Amino acid sequence: MNESASWRTPLVILVAGCVILTLAMGVRHTGGLFLQPMTAGHGWSRETFSFAIALQNLIWGLGSPFAGALADRHGAGRTILGAAVLYVVGLVLMSQAASPLTFDLSAGVLIGLGLSGTTFAVIMGVIGRHTTPEKRSLALGIASAGGSFGQFAVLPVGQMLISTYGWESALILLGCGVGLIAPLAYAMADGHQPAAGAGQSVRQALREAGGERSFHYLFWGYFVCGFQTAFIMLHLPSFLVDAGFTANVGMTAVALIGLFNIFGSFFFGWGGGRYSKKNLLSLIYGLRAIAILIFLSVPLSTAVVWVFAAVMGLLWLGTVPLTNGLIAQIFGLRYMSMLTGVVFLGHQLGAFLGAWLGGRIFDETGSYLVAWLIAIGLSVVAALCSWPINEKPLVRAAGASA
Repeated sequence: MNESASWRTPLVILVAGCVILTLAMGVRHTGGLFLQPMTAGHGWSRETFSFAIALQNLIWGLGSPFAGALADRHGAGRTILGAAVLYVVGLVLMSQAASPLTFDLSAGVLIGLGLSGTTFAVIMGVIGRHTTPEKRSLALGIASAGGSFGQFAVLPVGQMLISTYGWESALILLGCGVGLIAPLAYAMADGHQPAAGAGQSVRQALREAGGERSFHYLFWGYFVCGFQTAFIMLHLPSFLVDAGFTANVGMTAVALIGLFNIFGSFFFGWGGGRYSKKNLLSLIYGLRAIAILIFLSVPLSTAVVWVFAAVMGLLWLGTVPLTNGLIAQIFGLRYMSMLTGVVFLGHQLGAFLGAWLGGRIFDETGSYLVAWLIAIGLSVVAALCSWPINEKPLVRAAGASA
């Protein structure tokens, strides 16, 4: 893949990255729509389903640093293409899964690996390398909005496919959609290969990041973000059905999160280029805690659900351009995909816990209340942890540039 192709401009890369994130994240966000029909069809508990999705989040996180390192070393195109194939195979096998084990392997392992190479760690690294520092935060915000648009646009399609063709066929048809990522991988083939022996090695970059408190704050802040987004995305539709609403209300709520996330991602990406990124992160986590607390405190109605979804959407993935922008700002661009992947592992550890624990708490108590309260407490902790982040670029000795 020729990195010197004249047509592969920053705009082309940004558009291709947005479309890839739209497809990958959009299909991923349909998971909650399959919870009730699949558990009813197989006679599984919600914890069984939740564990597979939690495993997916964990594998996604564990695979992201390696996918990022592959993209940094060998170019993003091959990484995205291979991951897209795994994603499609996972969806097809998920439709045929007849036992919890095969469901874990397909929905959990294969789709998790597919997501690791088709989402933020790889895509944001390519976009970050091809934009100027002044425009980087905004570009990352636009890309994040692409993932949000997928959540808004693909969810109704997923619900329609389930209602029209059944959940088994719906998964196969969604797999066909993910297959469209393959040709787009060519546009992302930046061929980025650091010169051997020049500057930092991978091990040195990891050791340097691990020695910085700010990196740890970003990691654990992302952990909280993952817990909240995975719990809400997977369990909000069922929470609403249990409260007496129709399935369409839950689908609409999740779609509204995606719609307003488009604006939130763009706004926080724009704001990250003008204001303190760490302060904006604190603001996001603090407002999430307030929004959830109010949601639990007032009588539920369709209007309340949709207002909550809109507010959470504005705060949903605004953390992505801010966190990724801070990594580029502090540690440089050379190993941005890999370091983004490491921090994203924190996000996915939280997502594993949020997805699985939500189902476990419900099976044990018959209610999601404890899980909601945990989400509020974690939000407060993340808001406080974002304040001490040092936003200044690291100063390295000569010859160790990023």
